[in-house]
Amino acid sequence: MRDLTEFVAGLPKAELHVHHVGSAAPATVARLAERHAGSTPVPADAQLLAEYFTFTDFAHFIKVYLSVVDLIRDAEDVATLTYDIGANLAAQNVRYAELTLTPYSSITRGIPAEAYCEAVEDARARVARDHGTELRWCFDIPGEAGIPSADVTLETALKHRPAGLVSFGLGGPEHGVPREWFAPHFAQARAAGLRSVPHAGESTGPETIWDALSHLGAERIGHGIAAASDPALMAHLKEHDIALEVCPTSNVCTRSVPSLAEHPLAALVAAGVPVTVNSDDPPMFSTTLNQEYLVAASLLGLSAEGVAELARQGVRYSFLEEPRKAALIAEIDAYTEAFTR
Repeated sequence: MRDLTEFVAGLPKAELHVHHVGSAAPATVARLAERHAGSTPVPADAQLLAEYFTFTDFAHFIKVYLSVVDLIRDAEDVATLTYDIGANLAAQNVRYAELTLTPYSSITRGIPAEAYCEAVEDARARVARDHGTELRWCFDIPGEAGIPSADVTLETALKHRPAGLVSFGLGGPEHGVPREWFAPHFAQARAAGLRSVPHAGESTGPETIWDALSHLGAERIGHGIAAASDPALMAHLKEHDIALEVCPTSNVCTRSVPSLAEHPLAALVAAGVPVTVNSDDPPMFSTTLNQEYLVAASLLGLSAEGVAELARQGVRYSFLEEPRKAALIAEIDAYTEAFTR
């Protein structure tokens, strides 16, 4: 069989946990930093960004992330960023992606909610037309901004609901931001047909995951790696078929896990917990979705067929329509059979 790296590069995939601004390519970030020179700490040099994106802990990551968020200041920036992300995903043979958007961050910087939604929808249509990749949205509450941010996120989701919106999330720091604060917002979002996909158990313990399940009705968990320390929780996730959106390199870069060798992915899989492999904020962590598949293959000791099964998992636990799921899984099967023949 040919090289596993080559196999992963051509493998049709779904990406379920990737952040909007966190996916801005270094060249894009540098261009925006130059445009806003004097009002941002972000370096206007793509090479210097590698040092800027070296994080001491999760709190430092959030601080740096928000400095990049501050570079997106008008609807044109939003549309350009979104289109570029879609094109980059398509280049990795990502056929479907649920991109996590944080509209509150842009709305509070002066971009009207309607213009924001129109910008991402325009980019979504162009990505589908030019690259054949389907994008969908998760509107994410930035937990560090508290209840006011949840109010704005929910209002935008319900009043200006873009056609691509499929889910409702909660991101940012977990320490000092109880999941139950946002229970009413998630209840309204779920009543409107949005799926619940909060972050939990990334930088805190399994109790945050339990809270996300009980208070927010989580259908998937963003990260969720702390579940590995709680056998009862892993059994619950397995029994109720609740998948984790695992992002190995991100967990190491934010110091949520000491090293890849100590990552709990293998323990989660051994316990029967459904997992998907994702990239989170790839340029900030010097990774790609393809690279995360190779990392997972190494951690789990997978062959090409095992990696293909990870890709199928990404499709199965997506919010893609059932006929499209079947078609994408069939594409993965055909590719794998041809490659390994």
